[in-house]
Amino acid sequence: MTMHMRRPQSKSEPYALTEAILPAPRIPGADEVIVTASADMVFDRLAGDMVAQAKECVREFGDFHLALSGGRTPEPLYERLMYDPNYRQLPWRRTHLWLVDERMVGFDDPKSNFRMIHETIVQHADIPPEQVHPIKATVENADVEYEKELREQLMWREKGQDRLDFALLGLGADGHTASLFPYSEAIHEDARLVRVNRGGQTPPPGRITMTLPLINAARFIAVLACGMSKQEPIARLIEDRETIEALPIKGVRPLSGELHYYLDAEAAGAV
Repeated sequence: MTMHMRRPQSKSEPYALTEAILPAPRIPGADEVIVTASADMVFDRLAGDMVAQAKECVREFGDFHLALSGGRTPEPLYERLMYDPNYRQLPWRRTHLWLVDERMVGFDDPKSNFRMIHETIVQHADIPPEQVHPIKATVENADVEYEKELREQLMWREKGQDRLDFALLGLGADGHTASLFPYSEAIHEDARLVRVNRGGQTPPPGRITMTLPLINAARFIAVLACGMSKQEPIARLIEDRETIEALPIKGVRPLSGELHYYLDAEAAGAV
Protein backbone atom coordinates (compact mmCIF):
# COMPACT_ATOMS: atom_id res chain seq x y z
CA MET A 1 0.00 0.00 0.00
CA THR A 2 1.31 3.46 -0.80
CA MET A 3 0.88 6.51 1.35
CA HIS A 4 -0.70 9.66 -0.04
CA MET A 5 -0.49 13.14 1.37
CA ARG A 6 -3.24 15.70 1.14
CA ARG A 7 -2.36 19.37 1.15
CA PRO A 8 -3.13 21.18 4.41
CA GLN A 9 -6.14 23.45 4.62
CA SER A 10 -4.02 26.20 6.15
CA LYS A 11 -0.36 27.00 6.66
CA SER A 12 -0.53 25.99 10.31
CA GLU A 13 -2.05 22.57 9.65
CA PRO A 14 0.54 19.79 9.21
CA TYR A 15 0.43 17.42 6.29
CA ALA A 16 -2.12 14.70 6.91
CA LEU A 17 -1.73 11.03 6.13
CA THR A 18 -4.74 9.65 4.33
CA GLU A 19 -3.50 6.07 4.13
CA ALA A 20 -1.35 3.85 6.30
CA ILE A 21 2.39 3.87 5.86
CA LEU A 22 4.05 0.79 4.40
CA PRO A 23 4.49 -2.32 6.55
CA ALA A 24 7.58 -1.88 8.69
CA PRO A 25 10.18 -4.47 9.64
CA ARG A 26 11.05 -5.09 13.27
CA ILE A 27 14.36 -3.52 14.21
CA PRO A 28 15.73 -4.59 17.62
CA GLY A 29 15.62 -1.76 20.13
CA ALA A 30 13.48 0.58 18.04
CA ASP A 31 10.34 2.10 19.51
CA GLU A 32 8.96 2.76 16.04
CA VAL A 33 9.99 2.05 12.45
CA ILE A 34 8.35 4.29 9.84
CA VAL A 35 8.49 3.16 6.21
CA THR A 36 7.12 5.31 3.41
CA ALA A 37 6.94 4.86 -0.34
CA SER A 38 9.45 7.59 -1.10
CA ALA A 39 12.23 9.62 0.51
CA ASP A 40 10.11 12.74 0.06
CA MET A 41 7.45 11.28 2.33
CA VAL A 42 10.10 10.24 4.85
CA PHE A 43 11.28 13.85 5.07
CA ASP A 44 7.72 15.06 5.70
CA ARG A 45 7.18 12.60 8.53
CA LEU A 46 10.55 13.29 10.14
CA ALA A 47 10.22 17.07 9.82
CA GLY A 48 6.81 16.93 11.48
CA ASP A 49 8.12 14.86 14.37
CA MET A 50 11.09 17.20 14.82
CA VAL A 51 8.85 20.27 15.01
CA ALA A 52 6.54 18.55 17.49
CA GLN A 53 9.47 17.56 19.72
CA ALA A 54 10.93 21.06 19.53
CA LYS A 55 7.69 22.73 20.59
CA GLU A 56 7.20 20.29 23.46
CA CYS A 57 10.73 20.83 24.78
CA VAL A 58 10.44 24.62 24.57
CA ARG A 59 7.19 24.45 26.54
CA GLU A 60 8.72 22.22 29.18
CA PHE A 61 12.32 23.48 29.43
CA GLY A 62 12.43 26.80 27.61
CA ASP A 63 14.83 25.60 24.92
CA PHE A 64 15.53 22.77 22.47
CA HIS A 65 18.88 21.04 22.01
CA LEU A 66 19.11 19.60 18.51
CA ALA A 67 22.04 17.55 17.15
CA LEU A 68 22.20 17.19 13.37
CA SER A 69 24.25 14.94 11.10
CA GLY A 70 25.87 15.90 7.82
CA GLY A 71 25.91 14.03 4.54
CA ARG A 72 23.78 14.04 1.42
CA THR A 73 20.78 12.11 2.80
CA PRO A 74 19.50 14.73 5.29
CA GLU A 75 20.18 17.80 3.13
CA PRO A 76 16.71 17.74 1.46
CA LEU A 77 15.18 17.46 4.95
CA TYR A 78 17.05 20.56 6.09
CA GLU A 79 15.93 22.43 2.98
CA ARG A 80 12.34 21.46 3.73
CA LEU A 81 12.61 22.86 7.23
CA MET A 82 13.43 26.19 5.64
CA TYR A 83 10.99 26.46 2.73
CA ASP A 84 7.90 24.52 3.82
CA PRO A 85 5.56 26.74 5.90
CA ASN A 86 4.41 23.71 7.89
CA TYR A 87 7.89 23.28 9.35
CA ARG A 88 8.93 26.92 9.63
CA GLN A 89 7.15 26.70 12.97
CA LEU A 90 10.23 25.09 14.50
CA PRO A 91 11.28 27.51 17.29
CA TRP A 92 14.78 28.30 16.06
CA ARG A 93 15.22 31.25 18.42
CA ARG A 94 14.95 28.79 21.32
CA THR A 95 17.08 26.10 19.65
CA HIS A 96 20.68 25.17 20.36
CA LEU A 97 22.13 23.57 17.22
CA TRP A 98 24.85 20.92 17.65
CA LEU A 99 26.74 18.67 15.24
CA VAL A 100 26.72 14.91 15.72
CA ASP A 101 30.11 14.63 14.03
CA GLU A 102 32.58 16.43 11.83
CA ARG A 103 35.41 15.66 9.47
CA MET A 104 38.76 17.05 10.57
CA VAL A 105 38.68 19.82 7.97
CA GLY A 106 38.08 23.55 8.02
CA PHE A 107 34.67 25.16 7.63
CA ASP A 108 35.56 26.28 4.10
CA ASP A 109 36.16 22.70 2.98
CA PRO A 110 33.38 21.23 0.75
CA LYS A 111 33.44 18.10 2.97
CA SER A 112 32.65 20.04 6.14
CA ASN A 113 29.36 18.99 7.71
CA PHE A 114 28.98 22.40 9.31
CA ARG A 115 29.43 24.15 5.98
CA MET A 116 26.39 22.34 4.54
CA ILE A 117 24.28 22.89 7.68
CA HIS A 118 25.30 26.54 7.88
CA GLU A 119 24.44 27.20 4.24
CA THR A 120 21.16 25.27 4.41
CA ILE A 121 19.81 26.18 7.86
CA VAL A 122 21.80 28.75 9.81
CA GLN A 123 21.82 31.38 7.06
CA HIS A 124 18.04 31.12 6.65
CA ALA A 125 16.76 30.56 10.19
CA ASP A 126 16.48 33.18 12.93
CA ILE A 127 18.63 31.13 15.30
CA PRO A 128 20.85 33.38 17.46
CA PRO A 129 24.54 32.99 16.54
CA GLU A 130 25.52 32.12 20.11
CA GLN A 131 23.20 29.10 19.94
CA VAL A 132 24.98 27.62 16.91
CA HIS A 133 27.68 25.20 18.04
CA PRO A 134 30.03 24.00 15.27
CA ILE A 135 32.86 21.57 15.96
CA LYS A 136 36.13 23.42 15.38
CA ALA A 137 37.68 20.24 14.08
CA THR A 138 41.08 21.60 13.07
CA VAL A 139 42.05 23.10 16.44
CA GLU A 140 43.98 21.23 19.11
CA ASN A 141 41.79 19.26 21.56
CA ALA A 142 38.68 20.02 19.49
CA ASP A 143 36.87 17.04 21.01
CA VAL A 144 37.66 18.12 24.58
CA GLU A 145 36.52 21.68 23.86
CA TYR A 146 33.25 20.52 22.27
CA GLU A 147 32.45 18.26 25.20
CA LYS A 148 33.13 21.16 27.57
CA GLU A 149 30.79 23.39 25.56
CA LEU A 150 28.05 20.75 25.65
CA ARG A 151 28.33 20.30 29.39
CA GLU A 152 28.30 24.06 30.02
CA GLN A 153 25.13 24.57 27.97
CA LEU A 154 23.26 21.54 29.31
CA MET A 155 24.12 22.18 32.96
CA TRP A 156 21.44 24.89 33.06
CA ARG A 157 18.83 22.14 32.91
CA GLU A 158 17.73 20.35 36.07
CA LYS A 159 19.45 17.04 36.74
CA GLY A 160 18.02 14.28 34.57
CA GLN A 161 17.01 16.71 31.84
CA ASP A 162 20.58 17.78 31.03
CA ARG A 163 20.72 15.89 27.74
CA LEU A 164 20.15 16.36 24.04
CA ASP A 165 16.49 16.62 23.11
CA PHE A 166 16.76 15.34 19.53
CA ALA A 167 19.64 13.57 17.79
CA LEU A 168 19.35 12.95 14.05
CA LEU A 169 21.60 10.11 12.92
CA GLY A 170 22.42 8.73 9.52
CA LEU A 171 23.35 5.21 8.50
CA GLY A 172 26.26 4.37 6.23
CA ALA A 173 26.33 1.48 3.80
CA ASP A 174 28.97 -0.08 6.07
CA GLY A 175 26.71 0.17 9.13
CA HIS A 176 28.33 3.22 10.72
CA THR A 177 26.40 6.00 12.39
CA ALA A 178 27.66 9.40 13.53
CA SER A 179 31.41 8.88 12.90
CA LEU A 180 31.47 5.54 14.69
CA PHE A 181 32.90 3.37 11.94
CA PRO A 182 33.29 -0.43 12.05
CA TYR A 183 36.19 -1.56 14.24
CA SER A 184 37.13 2.02 15.14
CA GLU A 185 38.47 3.23 18.46
CA ALA A 186 35.47 5.18 19.74
CA ILE A 187 32.81 2.48 19.52
CA HIS A 188 33.39 1.28 23.09
CA GLU A 189 33.91 4.72 24.64
CA ASP A 190 31.98 4.71 27.93
CA ALA A 191 33.03 7.97 29.60
CA ARG A 192 33.68 10.72 27.06
CA LEU A 193 30.78 12.50 25.34
CA VAL A 194 32.82 13.60 22.33
CA ARG A 195 36.10 12.26 21.02
CA VAL A 196 38.41 11.95 18.06
CA ASN A 197 37.86 8.69 16.21
CA ARG A 198 40.43 6.88 14.13
CA GLY A 199 41.29 3.35 13.17
CA GLY A 200 39.21 0.54 11.74
CA GLN A 201 37.28 1.73 8.71
CA THR A 202 37.39 5.43 9.70
CA PRO A 203 38.42 7.49 6.65
CA PRO A 204 41.60 9.53 7.12
CA PRO A 205 42.44 11.99 8.58
CA GLY A 206 39.89 10.99 11.23
CA ARG A 207 36.66 12.38 12.60
CA ILE A 208 35.33 14.04 15.73
CA THR A 209 32.14 12.42 16.90
CA MET A 210 29.55 12.28 19.62
CA THR A 211 29.87 8.97 21.44
CA LEU A 212 27.26 6.39 22.32
CA PRO A 213 26.91 7.57 25.95
CA LEU A 214 25.85 11.03 24.72
CA ILE A 215 23.70 9.77 21.85
CA ASN A 216 21.93 7.15 23.94
CA ALA A 217 21.11 9.70 26.63
CA ALA A 218 19.09 11.80 24.13
CA ARG A 219 15.38 12.26 24.64
CA PHE A 220 14.56 11.35 21.01
CA ILE A 221 16.84 9.61 18.50
CA ALA A 222 15.91 9.55 14.82
CA VAL A 223 17.78 7.35 12.35
CA LEU A 224 17.25 8.42 8.73
CA ALA A 225 18.05 5.94 5.96
CA CYS A 226 16.98 6.25 2.32
CA GLY A 227 17.98 4.53 -0.89
CA MET A 228 19.19 1.14 -2.07
CA SER A 229 22.62 1.59 -0.48
CA LYS A 230 20.99 1.41 2.97
CA GLN A 231 19.10 -1.80 2.27
CA GLU A 232 21.99 -4.06 3.22
CA PRO A 233 22.83 -2.48 6.60
CA ILE A 234 19.13 -2.38 7.50
CA ALA A 235 18.81 -6.08 6.63
CA ARG A 236 21.89 -6.85 8.77
CA LEU A 237 20.39 -4.86 11.62
CA ILE A 238 17.11 -6.77 11.40
CA GLU A 239 18.93 -10.12 11.40
CA ASP A 240 20.68 -9.08 14.63
CA ARG A 241 23.58 -11.51 14.26
CA GLU A 242 26.57 -9.17 14.21
CA THR A 243 28.61 -7.39 16.84
CA ILE A 244 28.65 -3.66 17.47
CA GLU A 245 32.20 -3.62 16.14
CA ALA A 246 31.02 -4.86 12.77
CA LEU A 247 27.73 -2.92 12.76
CA PRO A 248 28.08 0.19 14.97
CA ILE A 249 24.45 1.28 14.50
CA LYS A 250 23.57 -1.60 16.85
CA GLY A 251 25.07 0.44 19.67
CA VAL A 252 22.27 3.00 19.44
CA ARG A 253 19.97 1.99 22.30
CA PRO A 254 18.46 4.92 24.23
CA LEU A 255 18.62 4.77 28.01
CA SER A 256 15.40 6.64 28.75
CA GLY A 257 14.41 8.10 25.42
CA GLU A 258 12.82 6.98 22.16
CA LEU A 259 14.45 5.49 19.07
CA HIS A 260 12.67 5.88 15.73
CA TYR A 261 13.84 4.71 12.30
CA TYR A 262 12.68 6.63 9.22
CA LEU A 263 13.08 4.55 6.05
CA ASP A 264 11.95 4.77 2.47
CA ALA A 265 10.78 1.67 0.64
CA GLU A 266 14.19 1.05 -0.91
CA ALA A 267 16.07 1.11 2.38
CA ALA A 268 13.45 -1.14 4.00
CA GLY A 269 13.66 -3.68 1.16
CA ALA A 270 10.01 -3.09 0.30
CA VAL A 271 10.59 -2.71 -3.45
